[in-house]
Amino acid sequence: MRFSLKIAARYLVAKKTHSAVNIISIISMCGVVVTTAALVCVLSVFNGFASLIGSKLSMLDPQIAISATEGKVIEHADSLISVVRGIDGVKIAIPTVEDHCLALFGDYQMPVRVKGVPQGYDTLTNITPAILEGEFMLDDSVSRYGVLSIGAALQLRARPGFIGQVRLFAPQRRGAVNLANPMGAFRADSVFVAAVYQIEQSDYDRDLMFVPLDMAQFLFDCDDEATTVEVTLQPAADEQAVMQALAATLGDGYIVKNRLMQQAASFRMVNIEKWVTFLLLGFIMVIATFNVISTLSLLIIEKDESIRTFRYLGATDKQISGIFVAEGWLISLTGAVLGVSLGLLLCWLQQEFGLIALQGNGDNLIVRTYPVEIQLADVAIVFALVAAVGLLTSLVTSAIMRRRLPSSRQ
Repeated sequence: MRFSLKIAARYLVAKKTHSAVNIISIISMCGVVVTTAALVCVLSVFNGFASLIGSKLSMLDPQIAISATEGKVIEHADSLISVVRGIDGVKIAIPTVEDHCLALFGDYQMPVRVKGVPQGYDTLTNITPAILEGEFMLDDSVSRYGVLSIGAALQLRARPGFIGQVRLFAPQRRGAVNLANPMGAFRADSVFVAAVYQIEQSDYDRDLMFVPLDMAQFLFDCDDEATTVEVTLQPAADEQAVMQALAATLGDGYIVKNRLMQQAASFRMVNIEKWVTFLLLGFIMVIATFNVISTLSLLIIEKDESIRTFRYLGATDKQISGIFVAEGWLISLTGAVLGVSLGLLLCWLQQEFGLIALQGNGDNLIVRTYPVEIQLADVAIVFALVAAVGLLTSLVTSAIMRRRLPSSRQ
């Protein structure tokens, strides 16, 4: 094996007799290098988008959210919160109530998602940096207030400081509808607009509105109920350990989710796109392998006289075949090392200098350049793919040599 590897390394760097073989060798090596670099760059870009989504969603998503397995609401939410607060690692547990209702402001109206939260909710989330106008406030000694998403504010034409109030109407949860008095089938309340926020995520920016918790409980008839119990952990708490403790304590009647699980659909879509792209580039890598096989085939023909010489010197067929098998591995692994190095360099340049910008109006974009995040696991997967391709190359080369060696004896 040492003999085969030494001769293969010499063949890799030595100038070939025919210039066409040199050109094809360079092309085959470049194919592996470029494809490997593309794999590293593409996977890193998808990692960057996933991190960007996570950072934006975490502005409003609680660290842990507890909801009922069946139905929309959690019965006796106060009792549940008392149990949750007794779990080691839990810092704060609060009830929230969220449902849909109709919002009216002047001559404008739209369906909105109303989320009732307790006073001081802004200190439990990262919504403050996302406030565009006004300040997060739910009530004071004068009145009660609501915080609108940018989508709701634009459609309702509502802004902080307006004298008018946003009126909210929600259908009664219980009881029959009186056709003689259809308005009696709705509960109604009003709030002034305290602030408008935008976090650049459509699910939150389109129609969400924060109101005081007691108002939401009145609108949706949830006096001692909550749709979600939101949990904030101690700084040093182990999230997975706390989630396991909550699941074990609360039982099968409740669902415990962290931020990633709360937005599983968004992250799943990014991961699907990431690995579909990986598969497509993997097929390109396999196609590039045919160039390597072509190079080895030409090299076998060119070294026909050398093969006879090796045999005269006592080399076995296995040793001679191993030369070209090792050659295939060396081309693949050298291309992998160069490709990964090139990909990491390009990713670093993108991180530092933002070489490639996103298309579109920069004022409407969260980031102006493609986000990049390098993960060692992805680099290892790329190496594993190139190693598998190298194995394929070696198997094909071995088959070619088994056919070629008998004729070289003549």
